[in-house]
Amino acid sequence: MKLAFSTLGVPGLPIADVVRLAAGHGYQGVELRAHPEEAVHPGSTTDERAAAVAEFTRGGVEILTVAGYARVAAEGEDVPVLEEIAALARLAHDLGAPHVRVFPGGGGQDPATADATAVRRLAAAAPYAAGLGVRLLLETHDSHRAGADAARVAGAVGHDAVGALWDVMHTWLAGEDPAASHAALAPYLGYVQVKDIASAEDTTPVALGAGVLPLADCLATPVSDGWVCWEYEKRWHPGAAELPGLLGAGRDHLLGLVAPGR
Repeated sequence: MKLAFSTLGVPGLPIADVVRLAAGHGYQGVELRAHPEEAVHPGSTTDERAAAVAEFTRGGVEILTVAGYARVAAEGEDVPVLEEIAALARLAHDLGAPHVRVFPGGGGQDPATADATAVRRLAAAAPYAAGLGVRLLLETHDSHRAGADAARVAGAVGHDAVGALWDVMHTWLAGEDPAASHAALAPYLGYVQVKDIASAEDTTPVALGAGVLPLADCLATPVSDGWVCWEYEKRWHPGAAELPGLLGAGRDHLLGLVAPGR
């Protein structure tokens, strides 16, 4: 199992410090939040992208994903969404990241309508992403929070450049058993995104193992490429504990959940 953490947990931290945190705490990769608040985002210059790559290369840490905010099932015109996905794919390519995270964002639409919109847009974006060597991962989130929901869309697209990202909190909140989530997502799974929370009513992030999420059950099934990423939502919960002080124990907890010999 290879471990990563999301920069959502260290909002605004300079790239050099992110790399030092990862390398110093035994994390092989980082999921980069692609937002203008952060050091690297779709508006970053060529030089800024190259500088980020150099920092990660020096530290021996991989860039796992460009975590974008494109909402593929959202109401509205296709073109702005496709342009946003294309910009994220170019950023991932320039950074050497194999994945781009996208959200469903279907809102309160009829599920069939939201599905059709997501499938149409992802199918249109897939060839461009594939040409850049990038895979688009639809996260289990909001309107498509169950594994079955994300798998339904990815399966309908039917392109190798479109897969799924398993956010274990959302599948749990959807009432889906971890074994069922994995079974649905397995054909499309890019990697697993773990976290822990205080309760279903209070999603404030807590240290891994200190909350209610069934992390052991989620990691009891094989992960497609061995990556597990800790998404600690510090950006949305500024009162939560600082992530750097939790990284070492979090690594040990995750490694301890993996059965010997896996």
